[in-house]
Amino acid sequence: MNFELTEVQRDIQKLCRDFAARELIPHAKKWDEHHEWPTEAVKKLAELSLLGVAVPEQWGGAALDNVCYALAMEEISRGCASTGVIMSVNNSLYSDPILKFGTDAQKEKWLKPFASGQKLGCFGLTEPQAGSDAAAQQTVAVKKGDRYVVNGSKNWITNGPKADAIVLFTMTNKDAGHKGITAFVVPTGAKGFKRMAPDKKMGISAAWSCTMYFEDLEIPAEDMLGKEGDGFKVAMSTLDGGRIGIAAQALGIARAAYEEALRYSGERQSFGKYLREHQAIQFMLADMATELDAARLLVLRAALLKDKGVRHSQESAMAKLYASEMASRVANKALQIFGGMGYSKELDAERHVRDARITEIYEGTSEIQRIVISANLLKD
Repeated sequence: MNFELTEVQRDIQKLCRDFAARELIPHAKKWDEHHEWPTEAVKKLAELSLLGVAVPEQWGGAALDNVCYALAMEEISRGCASTGVIMSVNNSLYSDPILKFGTDAQKEKWLKPFASGQKLGCFGLTEPQAGSDAAAQQTVAVKKGDRYVVNGSKNWITNGPKADAIVLFTMTNKDAGHKGITAFVVPTGAKGFKRMAPDKKMGISAAWSCTMYFEDLEIPAEDMLGKEGDGFKVAMSTLDGGRIGIAAQALGIARAAYEEALRYSGERQSFGKYLREHQAIQFMLADMATELDAARLLVLRAALLKDKGVRHSQESAMAKLYASEMASRVANKALQIFGGMGYSKELDAERHVRDARITEIYEGTSEIQRIVISANLLKD
């Protein structure tokens, strides 16, 4: 197996690493503390064609592969996890399903301006009573002539407060269970579309999310994504790819924690020696480095399979499961190496712990990933 990156992939990796060092790392702490949306950074992501990495040029994207996307996500998230997930949602959760299931007319209207970064998208699947159980949708769309009238709500919608459109999942036939779910693309400025204030969260504080309400919201039938009843298929296919982005985000967070702890271990002394000269610290660093490399290989394998156009549900779930749980382990070990200073808001160690934790929850909890993996293992 060839583990070498192509020249283009290395260029994207370096581009994003330099961007993160210059534009993200110096501001990430302030954005987190003040729950400040990284406006200028998001604009610059668009200028670098990072909001539609794997989208073809004809639809406004950079026409790169998913390995490039994973590498970019790791580097951007290494600089700022909040900026990383803003980028991930627009790429994986919004652009991907429209690229895969949309008509050419829909791509022209709903994909091109978003992949190019002129506009920002979000993804509306989660509801107060439908998190891990995605089939338990309560938001209803009733057909009336050539339109659908929607009533219901969605919550924890990342990018929601800033998004120009949403890939929205509704129930068009309650009696059909998950086969009664239908997806639409909806402008957030539509009449009957109400957004609440940004959520207050433990981590990724600069990546705003919110609850949304729909009251007699009318959607033209032409804005249906796929066919009526295809919504669950659209959602699950989208999440297969989205999990690669979140796994890469977790990898970036963990790498930030590890690299900062590694550097600090050569600066701080205890018992007359640098921290890194103590075997206890050496073993922690060895475990962290090994887990980072293992997670990266899982992420790149899943991205490569997606590029080949083959089914990658199990591999994406494995990457997301391992990378997210690894990120929490590594971030906590990094904080331990910093000791009391790690628990202080003066340093970034505690932020990495907070940011890492959400990667075990969104786009499928660790428990859901284990269900996906075991289902694939046992299906024969």
